[in-house]
Amino acid sequence: MSIRTARQDELELLRELEVAAGVLFRNIGMTDIAEHPAPPLELFEQSRQAGRLWVATDADDRPTGFVLVTLVDDAAHIEQVSVHPDQQGQGLGRLLIEHVDSWAAEQGLPALTLSTFRSVPWNGPYYARLGFVELRPDEWTPGLTDLLAAETAFGLDPTQRIFMRRAVTPQ
Repeated sequence: MSIRTARQDELELLRELEVAAGVLFRNIGMTDIAEHPAPPLELFEQSRQAGRLWVATDADDRPTGFVLVTLVDDAAHIEQVSVHPDQQGQGLGRLLIEHVDSWAAEQGLPALTLSTFRSVPWNGPYYARLGFVELRPDEWTPGLTDLLAAETAFGLDPTQRIFMRRAVTPQ
């Protein structure tokens, strides 16, 4: 397994990977999330061009997971991290997040942030095990507040969403 920047010819595959990873939500009764379409190709391309879209690859250099990062209030915001269901449980998500941590340190960014589901086992509890801490509403930055408004408009229940933050590991 290696991590590298995504290539343009892989973007549609990453969207398919995102849909495949979403099936886990169906298993816990969150069918709306499971059936939600992948982010638009344009978002993947913008992130790739900005150097903020990385893939974990198998021995054949085929993507098995990815992480897409945006910048929100001077933090590396993990917009999406997905691993194909056949590859989950092997530490790929953790390795992708550690890659983002190293990149953020190189960029001089102080923290990683993300928004996630509070009680889904591979969301909030998983990220807590990776060192992320839930932010209280009074700790939210303006950009995170805007993200919650966008998620709510998108149909996500804001009472089930949390923001988490982790300091970047010094290099």
